[in-house]
Amino acid sequence: MVTLSNASIDLAHRRIVHGEERELSVQVREIIENRRLTAVFQPIVAMDRAEIMGYEGLIRGPSDGPLHAPIALFQAAEYAGLTVELERTCQEIVLETFAALDLPAKLFLNVNPECLLGPTSHRIETLAFMHKLGLSPERVTIELTESQATFDYSLLRESTHYYRGLGFEIAIDDLGEGFSSLRLWSELGPEYVKIDKHFIQRVNREPVKLQFVRSIQHIAENSGARVIAEGIETLAELMIVKDLGVAFGQGFFMAKPLAQPVVAMPAEVTHALMQPGISVYPHGVSNSRQFCAEKLLTPTPPVTPHTSSAEVHKRFTDTPDLHLIAVVRDGQPVGLVSRQRIIESFSQMYTRELYGRKPCERFMDRAPLIVDKRISLQDLSHLVVTLERRYLSEGFIITDHGRYAGTGTGHDLMREITQMQIAAARYANPLTQLPGNVPIDEHIDRLLENQAPFTACYCDLDFFKPFNDRYGYRRGDDLIQLTGRILAHAVDPERDFVGHIGGDDFIILFQSADWEERCKGALTSFDQAAASFFSGEDYARGGYVTEDRRGQEVFHPLTSLSIGAVQVDSGAFATHHDIARVASEAKRQAKKESGSTLFIDRRRHHPIQAPEWATA
Repeated sequence: MVTLSNASIDLAHRRIVHGEERELSVQVREIIENRRLTAVFQPIVAMDRAEIMGYEGLIRGPSDGPLHAPIALFQAAEYAGLTVELERTCQEIVLETFAALDLPAKLFLNVNPECLLGPTSHRIETLAFMHKLGLSPERVTIELTESQATFDYSLLRESTHYYRGLGFEIAIDDLGEGFSSLRLWSELGPEYVKIDKHFIQRVNREPVKLQFVRSIQHIAENSGARVIAEGIETLAELMIVKDLGVAFGQGFFMAKPLAQPVVAMPAEVTHALMQPGISVYPHGVSNSRQFCAEKLLTPTPPVTPHTSSAEVHKRFTDTPDLHLIAVVRDGQPVGLVSRQRIIESFSQMYTRELYGRKPCERFMDRAPLIVDKRISLQDLSHLVVTLERRYLSEGFIITDHGRYAGTGTGHDLMREITQMQIAAARYANPLTQLPGNVPIDEHIDRLLENQAPFTACYCDLDFFKPFNDRYGYRRGDDLIQLTGRILAHAVDPERDFVGHIGGDDFIILFQSADWEERCKGALTSFDQAAASFFSGEDYARGGYVTEDRRGQEVFHPLTSLSIGAVQVDSGAFATHHDIARVASEAKRQAKKESGSTLFIDRRRHHPIQAPEWATA
């Protein structure tokens, strides 16, 4: 038996890999020399009219080999030192194929920025080649694809200025993905910016991605650039991108890259882009998780275990706002001295004389709470409450990868947690996690601004206070959560919006045409599920008896669900205040009927100023 060492195995592996790379280098040279490359084209669609405004030209290697994918092809070319030759060959094949297909739109031609900085002779050759094909520069947009961290930006500005003078437009690819795309945007002022597909995929589910795309769109609007969203793969992603005002879209949902590309959009895409209505933005309380202990950090200079107690006492007396001093040995925290403990101790007779010159170890907490600065405020709050309550009053030490960074106080922690809860409650109800008043108002205003027809349904529980009094507030919260789940289940999450106004009040903003059936289904589901919330005796009797303030018995029916619906036509209302008024009135009409009821207000309305949801 022959046993190989790890070093021998690694050497053999490297030889195999290098052998494969050499073989691929030979292949890529042969591919370039024989022009064994295929151009494919993916449409870029104008969102406002569902028409193709351009095609991105892409390249594919031989389909029967390992260099079919562009990434593998260009990696092999880089290893072989043939990147420039491959780039030029790809551009020529894309240009001549585009001209041969006679596609009725612009060509987006991928170009490495370094290629723009090449010799003047190459520029002249490219223009001559395009002239021979019958392609004018106005038909071509140079799409810059970055592949390195730095460029000579001054030369790049001059180069793009030269190409613009000839009639070309400039686009920047994969904004947000690479090293310097934002810098390129700032330096070059392109006509188009393409948002990387990472930020488009699941944009309908992830609020952070939504905010990124929204911010880029805002910058583009103020800089004269037009945005192209890459990587659209679902109808929901398409609708979000459209709602954000993004001018153009590209992705598999519209069309795949093909050698014979489509010249018109599929009916499904056209219908989606041209139909009235808006999409439902993702929501959540995810922002609260980004706040961590570092927000509480006070970089208080520490002392060592051998620092005298008198010196520590003097620091506290000289600095009235100082509450904590960490005791640190070789960068590692070993204890915590609180202002209250040492000030109280030194106020006692003979403490200064007996312990003033002795190390401060005597007055330190040897088991302080120590947390990393990256711990979330929620997790830190949980620790403070569940471990020992003294940490809330005495404070804690904050570290950075185990080394002392500073201190934090329970007072600051509680202040931040309270502010987070107040802010979060405006955007998402803490009990149901459904959108709160701010996103409710924003969604209604978006519907009105886009003149999208919709139905506003105000949902409210009947006889909820007596239920709370009889079964307890915990059971009442459970019933509210049940209601939220039933209403959320009753809607189309891509088209309909469910919000929790507060207490036992909810709002649904339907764009679904079958909204009435959905409401009736929700009422039936509520009655079936709520039955388990009552005792057998109360349910059989249809209610229960309680005493009012005068000691008189009052019968209360079982809790039911009332929904007041208002159909909103274009131009009928001006703001979310108007919707609040009429939906609240419809809800009151529904509550006049016994049991779970849907009331539909079929009157025609005119805009009238109305109060906030909280006063409806």
